[in-house]
Amino acid sequence: MQPTSGSVLGFDFGLKRIGVAVGTLELRLAHPLETLTSELTEARFKRIGELIAEWQPVLLVVGVPHHDDGHVHDFAPTCVRFANRLHGRFGLPFALINESYSSAAASSALNQSGIRGRAQKPLLDQVAAQLILQHYFDESHHAHAHPA
Repeated sequence: MQPTSGSVLGFDFGLKRIGVAVGTLELRLAHPLETLTSELTEARFKRIGELIAEWQPVLLVVGVPHHDDGHVHDFAPTCVRFANRLHGRFGLPFALINESYSSAAASSALNQSGIRGRAQKPLLDQVAAQLILQHYFDESHHAHAHPA
């Protein structure tokens, strides 16, 4: 069964960077949190562990890319593997959300905020994670969490 209250961490997984967002099931609003820039697996999971200790989430949400026609993207299995590793390491339930175009939408949102070009780089992934998590909140009656 899906939790109904508590904090949630959202992830925009990438090989070079991982965007992280946070929100609560009560307010159903996502906020950008940080961008993990280490490409070293242990450093990434150490920082994620620190964020989990700080925010005490009841659920993790991971974006999975799809093509326009609805088929999963070639990178999708890597994102699912990341979600499974989060679950295995931290024992928290997770939900997978279609994250197609989250980076493009994040760039557009940053442009509208007056943040353009290279200035976007440190923020782009965490804003993409915010969009993924917000999509989960907006569509969560359709999403199914994978139990702990």
